[in-house]
Amino acid sequence: MHGAVRAGATPPGARPGTRPGSRFWVRAIGALARHPKLWPTALVQVGRLARPGWWRHAPFLPVPDREYLRFRLETQYGPVATPQPGDLVDYLRWCRETGR
Repeated sequence: MHGAVRAGATPPGARPGTRPGSRFWVRAIGALARHPKLWPTALVQVGRLARPGWWRHAPFLPVPDREYLRFRLETQYGPVATPQPGDLVDYLRWCRETGR
């Protein structure tokens, strides 16, 4: 398999213990922008995953707790793999479908 990463190997460009950076989020939001039907689902998920009392502490944004996000990404991708922007769209589709 060309481009495959064997178990335990670090994928090209991945760094152990990292979380998606701003480049990933810009690309993921771009991918989401092409799916307006998922925008309400995205807003619901932002509210569900936001840290409790997020408005009281910097960065004053409804983002998930850093450790929670690290845990979720590691259980999905392993300790060094990097999510792809389309994965966010797939996740939101799943949320919309299972939320009914």
